[in-house]
Amino acid sequence: MIEVRHLTRIFRTYKKKPGFWGGVTGLFHREFEETAAAKDISFDIAEGEFVGFLGPNGAGKTTTLKMLSGLIYPTSGTARVAGFDPTKRENAYRRIFALVLGQKNQLWWDLPAIESFNLLRAIYGLPADQFKASLDELVKLLDVEKKLNVMVRELSLGERMKMELIAALIHRPRVLFLDEPTIGLDVVSQRAVRQFLRDYNRRYKVTILLTSHYMADIKELCERVIVIHKGVKIYDGALAQLENAGGARKKIITFEPALAAADSPQGNAFPETWKSGFGTTTRADDGKFTVCVPGENVVSVSQEILSAGPVADITIEDVPLEDVIAELFTSQK
Repeated sequence: MIEVRHLTRIFRTYKKKPGFWGGVTGLFHREFEETAAAKDISFDIAEGEFVGFLGPNGAGKTTTLKMLSGLIYPTSGTARVAGFDPTKRENAYRRIFALVLGQKNQLWWDLPAIESFNLLRAIYGLPADQFKASLDELVKLLDVEKKLNVMVRELSLGERMKMELIAALIHRPRVLFLDEPTIGLDVVSQRAVRQFLRDYNRRYKVTILLTSHYMADIKELCERVIVIHKGVKIYDGALAQLENAGGARKKIITFEPALAAADSPQGNAFPETWKSGFGTTTRADDGKFTVCVPGENVVSVSQEILSAGPVADITIEDVPLEDVIAELFTSQK
């Protein structure tokens, strides 16, 4: 469905020297700086895939989505979406994709959302019965029946995002580009949006490319992720493999018990300066120990902890995906 080959976008920005004379000098001699927002990116996405697109701020995620949408032209390289070249901006292509930018509004601010939907119906030339069927389904799925006639500016952030999704999907696109769709939403709204996107993708096999800084979005929705850093693709594969790459490491969290030394089987308190021989040990101000060890050593370290002194509680969990991603970015500096 999506084919990207060596896609590159370079932005050329003017470097103004400070002060009045710096401005005067710039009239006659200008210095420019080139920044590669996307650099030689290639990937393929099959029809119906739900792919996460990850990277730190400024990595080039939004720039790539805009190139795939035809909003900006690539400096070099090619892209095809459902057989179309986005740079040609054909009307036939505009009818089969949608772009949702979490920090941009496409609805009329001072009109009820239903008015914007009716305008979109006219723009896309949708038959009345098809429009009504799509609208009724989306409104029901997102539970916003009572908000259709409310001014968009009077809606909550979560309600506005739901309306933005309806506007993007009213013409039943085959490809959906989502840029931070849950940014700023509360936990309940985030869950509702994620559930909707999951169900919609499964029902209609829509190809979705999602950028998000909320790892909960990625973990719940995407089996595959593409990671870019400084405009360069550094990972493309299964999310599970990415987690396992750093995640053969586990976190073991323990804390000192409230038992008196005489009550413990060993007859002494847990050593304050205890360190594991298998991994990195840190101790928090509240007395809890955190040990990061390879997964194969979890049992050995657990036995080591329990034999060192009395333990009130012990927890074993995977390294958070955020930490795995951050470590991946750090290794690319």
